[in-house]
This record gives sequence, structure tokens and C-alpha cells, in this order.
Amino acid sequence: MIENVALIGAGNLATQLAIALKKKDIKIKQVFSRNKNSAKELAEKTGSAYTNNLSELVPDADIYIIAVKDSAILEVLENLQLNETKLIVHTAGSVPMSILEGFSNNYGVFYPLQTFSKSREVDFSNIPICIEANHPSVLMKLENLAKNLTISVNQINSDERKTLHLAAVFANNFVNHMYAVSAEILQNKKLDFELLKPLIAETAAKVQELSPIEAQTGPAKRYDQTIINAHLNMLDSQPDYQKIYSFVTESIFQLQQKHSHDIL
Repeated sequence: MIENVALIGAGNLATQLAIALKKKDIKIKQVFSRNKNSAKELAEKTGSAYTNNLSELVPDADIYIIAVKDSAILEVLENLQLNETKLIVHTAGSVPMSILEGFSNNYGVFYPLQTFSKSREVDFSNIPICIEANHPSVLMKLENLAKNLTISVNQINSDERKTLHLAAVFANNFVNHMYAVSAEILQNKKLDFELLKPLIAETAAKVQELSPIEAQTGPAKRYDQTIINAHLNMLDSQPDYQKIYSFVTESIFQLQQKHSHDIL
């Protein structure tokens, strides 16, 4: 059983994961971050030690969770000074498990599929956690750890996880960017983004019951050229947003047409 953790990273995911683990009585033994203040801040929230020097990592944690940006994972691995038997995992969506090979005999992936921010605590109880491991015994340990946090534990390989991460970028990052564009369009006319929040909430709720194709509404689905052209004219002073509007409108229409043909 995994009873304690050394957490390498103090960013959005690391912060929320550490808080969630602590609530389930999994001890956070130590937090590492290159930024000493960030490490200290998270350590204070979890009652743990902290360091900004990888050579000072505690040698006796049950698991070492690397929760840093993708481009920094290899650098962290190359500077670890741990016994080769130690269990090491990373939390990245698009980085293969094989990056850990050669740095430990026991390794895997512990990937919570959610958007995280330091300042917003999340409920882990239904967040999908995707796990992968180099050995069945390691997989069992990761599964037991994940089950402490959520009812949704999924064994997914690196290729599947990469596809899942790509889909998540569309579903979350791109959608959130559309919120930002919407907010700017409203701000230009001194309108409040709060007006859109009930619509955003209903859109998110509706897709829990209907497929995204079925939930789609609006002028793009109908290919209502009068409204589409009027919207494009309103964006004359914002050509980048015009391009987004045109491209997404065409994409919506084509996907709706494809779905209609598939049904027929």
C-alpha cells in the first residue's frame, strides 16, 4: 500500500492532487519545486517538508509523483538520485510511460483527467484517473492509490492517453478560449460576461444527457447564411475572430452533415 508521497512539482495539478491525497490520509512527505516559495506554499498546505534541490529528496517515500510541465520531466528524471527500486510516476497526458524506463525498475503513469487551478479546489471523487504501469504489481499499487480518490479508475496505455489528452484540449482548452473571445466581444460593447453564464451552464449540463451532435444548436447547424454573414460583418475589425467564426461554422455544418448521412 502507498501511505506516503514525495511530490515533484507545486503547480496547478500538483497542488490539487496533494490536497486531495492529504484529505484521504495519504501523507505528503515532501514537496519539491525549483521555485522555493512555491514548494513552501504547498508544503504549508499539506504539513510536509519542502525543498528546491532534487538531491535533497527524501529517500524513503512510497511513491515519487512527477507533476511538472511535460518539457521538464526528462530533466527531473536525469537529476533524481533515488534507489532504482523506487516507484516513480508522471502525471502527463501526452508523455509516454517509456520516458521513465531506465530511471527505475518500478514506474508508471497517474493521470487525472481534469482542469486544475491552484486557487480552485476540486472534488476528486468522480475525476477519471488514468493509470499505466510497467508491472502488474505496480499497476495494483496505482489502482489502490487512485481508488482512494475517485470511483473512476481507468487502465489506459500511452497511445490511448495521448488521444484522450488531444480530445481534452478540444473539450476544455479550446472551449475556454472561446469564453475568452466571447468576453472580449462583450467588453467592446460594455456588456457583462455574467449574462452568458447561464447559457454556459446549460450547455455543459445538456451534454451530460445528449451526445454533442444532438446538443448542437445555432446558425451554423442550420447554415443560416443571413445570420452568419451578419455576424461576420460585425467582426470586420477583428479579422482573427472572423477566421475562427468562419472555420468553426464550417466545421459544425460539415460534422452535422456527416452525422446525418451516417444515420441515413
